[in-house]
Amino acid sequence: MPDADKGGTSTPIVLISPAMAIGSRYYRSLVAEFERHGWQARTLRRRGFERGEPRASRREDWAYRDEIDDIAHAVAAARAQSPAQPVLLLGHSLGGQLVAGHELTRPPADGVITVAGAIPRYRHYPYGGLHVAAMAALMVPAMTAAFGYLPKPAFGGPGARTLMREWARMVLTGRPPYAADQPITTPALVISLGDDALSPLKAVDDLAHRLFSSTSVTRWHHTSDQVPEGATHDHVGWVRTPATVVDRIVTWWHDAARS
Repeated sequence: MPDADKGGTSTPIVLISPAMAIGSRYYRSLVAEFERHGWQARTLRRRGFERGEPRASRREDWAYRDEIDDIAHAVAAARAQSPAQPVLLLGHSLGGQLVAGHELTRPPADGVITVAGAIPRYRHYPYGGLHVAAMAALMVPAMTAAFGYLPKPAFGGPGARTLMREWARMVLTGRPPYAADQPITTPALVISLGDDALSPLKAVDDLAHRLFSSTSVTRWHHTSDQVPEGATHDHVGWVRTPATVVDRIVTWWHDAARS
């Protein structure tokens, strides 16, 4: 793997934080696309959704801070392995919330990308978001109390009760489950996807404007006319056909590294 890109700057290592309820195996196409550009990439584990690892249960529980700690350990390990290479965090959906939390509460990475990362406040959703509010206010508290975790087929299931309760509070209040006293100043690219029903444009904008400094963040909306034939840009499927998104990330990072 080359140590420098065409402009002579050191190529980054991309650490991918998966979406809710999606294990690391799903991101193999995304890793391969970064490697096609001569970059290094690896996907971090998503607690409860990796083969051979414990699932959420009454005894197995974790919170946003535990997932953020996992990211912090991965950043430290990448820097120890390759001190000269920039470390970029790419968070997909829930992963976007987590990498933002990392930047606010842990030693920051060199760059941040979020794809369909959002503040999922119910008011950002169509029809007043009543279905989302009901899920957060009623279903998540009731089911995690009854079972000790959030079982399938509920959204995010099987989900850890503390993390899902924190997510539900964010849905109702719009406040992330970590301190956000100062804006993130790490160079950042915040990406929204077409007509994404799970991370609507207003919810992605909320993440960008609420958590990131306006001087450090770049917003990009992946529109339908940018999707090649045979590809998709829906909330989950973009990972299987990620060329357009990765091209945009590479261009953004080259520009950021030279500014």
